[in-house]
Amino acid sequence: MKVGRLDAGRVVLADAEAPHAGPGEVIVRLAACGVCGTDLEKVRGNYQSAGRIGHEPVGVIDEIGPGVERHRPGDRVFVHHHVPCYACAVCRRGDTTFCPTYQRTNIDPGGFAERFRVPEENVRRGAVLTLGAPVGWEDGALLEPAGCALTALRRVGFRAGDSVFIVGLGPVGLLYARLAHAMGAGWVGGAELSPLRRAAAARGGAEATVDPREDGAAEQLVAEATGGIGVDVSVVATGAPAAVSLASRLPRRGGTLNLFGLPEAKSRLDVDLQALYLHGTRIVPTYATTERDIADVHALVASGRLAIRDLVTHRVPLARIDEAFRLAAAPAEALKVVVTGPALGPGA
Repeated sequence: MKVGRLDAGRVVLADAEAPHAGPGEVIVRLAACGVCGTDLEKVRGNYQSAGRIGHEPVGVIDEIGPGVERHRPGDRVFVHHHVPCYACAVCRRGDTTFCPTYQRTNIDPGGFAERFRVPEENVRRGAVLTLGAPVGWEDGALLEPAGCALTALRRVGFRAGDSVFIVGLGPVGLLYARLAHAMGAGWVGGAELSPLRRAAAARGGAEATVDPREDGAAEQLVAEATGGIGVDVSVVATGAPAAVSLASRLPRRGGTLNLFGLPEAKSRLDVDLQALYLHGTRIVPTYATTERDIADVHALVASGRLAIRDLVTHRVPLARIDEAFRLAAAPAEALKVVVTGPALGPGA
């Protein structure tokens, strides 16, 4: 079978032996897998984590191992790549995405493969989610990043009526905006360099956006929208260090600064710490998501409360995975890029 892999700072299509299901395991035939910003950072060498790529996959179950009871061949599914243990001290405090087990669990050989194996641990803990009939393949390929946004909103204590400002409206920032809007945000604004992405925000999720290169534009927009108070939640949804500095100036007194996007490796915090202290700003980093939050996002999509599939602008076959990564790294050309596999059919 064919699989997309990292090789010396680039993505290549390689041959691999097709996996088979062992006890408790599931084999999935790929329909689509989103190219995530963290995949791009792994190519650039900026992500201090495992080198496996592809973690937003949907497909059709091809094979189940002995002992699998909740799933059947032919099921349309989303698969979450990591699961926590739910038993360690970290999990018991509710910080499940920081569980040591979380990074150890993963699909094999990754989401950019014609067929991939879901380990028993992931299957047992609910990481294989059957897609509802209204949820198309492209919706499914966006469930994981949308789940990350839901995990973040819950971790920062978001409540209906809160105001939110997002610095960086790439695919996951756009999902954050739409999810906040769907959950009853009082106002959502954002800052983004790309006109294409600002236009996508205007189609849904954000009431207003600015170009962060315009000096003072974000501060003015927030002041006008909140009566000079500042937003309840200011979100950094990009790795650019300058975005942290901008976002740190936008929360109200007692508000929250959410470090959501993956920072550049070895970057440093360049903000006025005394201002943060005197304003009582909470700095809350959020990382990844869990199968439980993904299931809740799936329910929002299936019910029609959250529309996301229009964010997919490009669909590229696995055979041209290098082109998919080129597009995903070009914010002037693309929003969300998905790599398509052999199971792609009329559910798209």
